[in-house]
Amino acid sequence: MLIRCQIQCLVVILIAINKPLIGDEEKEEVMKVLGSGRLTDSSFDGSPMVREFEKSLANFIGVKHAIALNSGTSALMASLIALDIGHGDEVLMPSFTFVATANTVLARGAKPVFVDINLNDYTMDTDDLKRKINKRSRAIIPVHLYGHPADMNPIIELARKNDLFVIEDAAQSLGSSYKGNQTGSMGDLGCFSFYSTKVVTCGEGGAITTNDDDLYVNLKKIRNHGIFSNHNPEILGLNLRMPEIEAALINVQMRKIDSFLRIRRKNAKMLSEYLDGLKGVILPRERNDCKYNWYLYTISLEKSRDSVLKILNDKGIGATVYYRTPLHKTQLYKRLGYDDNLPKTIWASEHVLSLPVHPEINEQDISNIASLLKDAIKTIS
Repeated sequence: MLIRCQIQCLVVILIAINKPLIGDEEKEEVMKVLGSGRLTDSSFDGSPMVREFEKSLANFIGVKHAIALNSGTSALMASLIALDIGHGDEVLMPSFTFVATANTVLARGAKPVFVDINLNDYTMDTDDLKRKINKRSRAIIPVHLYGHPADMNPIIELARKNDLFVIEDAAQSLGSSYKGNQTGSMGDLGCFSFYSTKVVTCGEGGAITTNDDDLYVNLKKIRNHGIFSNHNPEILGLNLRMPEIEAALINVQMRKIDSFLRIRRKNAKMLSEYLDGLKGVILPRERNDCKYNWYLYTISLEKSRDSVLKILNDKGIGATVYYRTPLHKTQLYKRLGYDDNLPKTIWASEHVLSLPVHPEINEQDISNIASLLKDAIKTIS
């Protein structure tokens, strides 16, 4: 009986959708922090490893400044505080995204306004965006979903025409670029996440990038209770600081990012080759003017998405659906009165499926994923 139970319980995911790659170098750096006894720093400029990370990230993105924080959600919140967005303001964003994008706006007392997406890369539909800008609009948050850069030129043009701020939600897109520009470098502010599934990680963690000197100074205050010196708050702030252990981890990860991105690209290319021409499946296609980090390899299935997903999961493939319930359809936002007509968002939520391409998997894994996907589609058909 015990053996039978163990066998039944061993239906496990063998290939996760994403996996943190933590090696000896990361462990050594963490041990140095523990040995130093300096686990965090409430000074204006932050701790040594935090400052090292900020310099590294700013150089990678190609901006003047980076501000390290304790999560991607904190990055969004601090950005809204810095731009003084609050009661009576509206912020335009996709509904097809993680809830933090909208919840931080809601927490500031402002109103999220949901914009439909395009079905080429699941990013903001600029035509729908244009229709929804009004006199209460204060900012646009384009989301570079799955690592696919949003179409930034028309978004920035609309923002300038209507005197709006642009906050790039680049949580999933570190290493992606649009017309030669890294995501996070084109808006007024760029927000990143280093959650455990991201391209580089420190478990939690986030950052903001900007070229604006005044915003940079204020953001450093905001992450530290609004304090510049002498424990005297000058503006509204919170404890959003990145601890030294997180900074130690992310510093090592940033030294590996080019390798991580190269392997992801190689895996995505192999998977596309294996799946090319598969009937009923729409593969992700990199735009000519963009470069993806391949954070998630997201396909769409014309039918039976959930049945295919179950078969893959039962076979140990960590295929996943992001985002099954768009924000305007969640209990929270329905209770707040949201009932938007976003047909392409709904279609995507019912048809997309993300497959693993992270650096821990090899060519044999890619072959197995493709083979099992083909078998699953054949079985359902």
